[in-house]
Amino acid sequence: MKKILILLIAILTHLQASTLNIAAAANLSYTIKALESAFATHHPEIELRVTLGGSGKMTAQIMHGAPYGLFLSADMGYPQKLYMSGYALTEPQRYTNGAIAFFTTKGFTKPLSPELLTSKQIDKIAIANPKTAPYGRATIEALQKSGVYAQVKKKFIYAESISQTLIFASSSDIGIVALSALYSPQLKRYKEGKNWAKVNPKLYRPIAQGMVFLKPAEKNPDYRLFYDFILSREAQNIFANYGYIK
Repeated sequence: MKKILILLIAILTHLQASTLNIAAAANLSYTIKALESAFATHHPEIELRVTLGGSGKMTAQIMHGAPYGLFLSADMGYPQKLYMSGYALTEPQRYTNGAIAFFTTKGFTKPLSPELLTSKQIDKIAIANPKTAPYGRATIEALQKSGVYAQVKKKFIYAESISQTLIFASSSDIGIVALSALYSPQLKRYKEGKNWAKVNPKLYRPIAQGMVFLKPAEKNPDYRLFYDFILSREAQNIFANYGYIK
């Protein structure tokens, strides 16, 4: 009887919902819901608690004890820093590649391009802070390679994260945002060519996004399930549907 009771307790414990605390880069704001829904069809017993924010700020939180078990960064640098500093259990694994785009709610007669940013029509340009946001660094690189950076840098309005850049862009003349945001249902009313255009990917290095296991994952093997799911073909197709590059 005692053995049966122990077995029942073990089964019930296993059936109880497992909670995963995940830190995710701000550029995943729109994609993460689709990923969560797809993951839930395979593992309804697992609850995902996702906190979104700038990768630099997330890294600082993790180094100050934030209880995340998995970190999906907007670059490879921040997770590598966590690994080298002993906060991550594994080296970063690339899970997707991000891209940037011009976005405006206004109408311009000229095409959306680096050259347009030098126009007198443009007074304010929203970008992510390159000191903390990988997408901001990609933006600066693209503008430098296109030869307009020196002319337009005084027009910059800096956002703390790439998701905040989208908000700033809506109240500025134009912004350089995560391409993935423009595939969200909330922004489908804005049209490619008129309201947004991809920044030529040859102007910046691929925004390789990496993820790492953090120390709390040692106590919960279910983190491996979500990690493997993110690398699965199903999840990769979701990323592609939101403008990420496989």
